[in-house]
Amino acid sequence: MTGPGNLDWQPATDTLVAEPVAAALRTLAGRDAVLAAPIDPDLADTAEFCARYGVSLAESANCVIIAGRRGDITRYAACMVLATTRADVNGVVRKRLDARKASFAAMDDAVALTGMEYGGITPIGLPADWPVLVDAAVLAHDAVVIGSGLRRSKIALPSALLAELPGAEVIDGLAS
Repeated sequence: MTGPGNLDWQPATDTLVAEPVAAALRTLAGRDAVLAAPIDPDLADTAEFCARYGVSLAESANCVIIAGRRGDITRYAACMVLATTRADVNGVVRKRLDARKASFAAMDDAVALTGMEYGGITPIGLPADWPVLVDAAVLAHDAVVIGSGLRRSKIALPSALLAELPGAEVIDGLAS
C-alpha cells in the first residue's frame, strides 16, 4: 500500500497502534483507508520524523492536548493542527473550553488520561467527553500523517476522517 514518504504503509492493525486507537478504529467508518507504518521511536517527534522518512511538514498534523481551567474544573481538548502551524491555545481553544486559563496538558496527565504514549498521542480513541478541535486547514489536504498512540509508528489517513471522529469540531482559524 502507498502513503506519503518512504515508509512501509500497511492496514492499521492492533500491533501498529495503541490499544485505545485500535478499539476506536474497529468502529470507525472509513477505517479501511487508515494506514500505519512502523518507525524508529527515537524519531517520533515531527521534525525528526519528517526529515528521516521523507514526509513534508505540510503532510503532517499534530495532536496537542490542552487543559483548560476555570476554578476547580479542568476540561481537556485535543487540537489537530498542521505541523507548520500552532494552535491558538489562549484564544480559540481557551474560549471553546470556557476556561480562564488554558495550556498544554502536563505530559503525565496526557499519557494517563489517553492511554497513549507521549509523542504519539492521536485524536483517534480519546476519552469520549473530549472535544477534538480540527483546524480547517488540516482538511484542505487530501491525507495527513498523525500519531498512532505509540512512538514506534505513524498513521496516514484521509484528512476528512478527522472531521468524522466522535466529538470532532472543525474550526476555521484554530491555528496560525
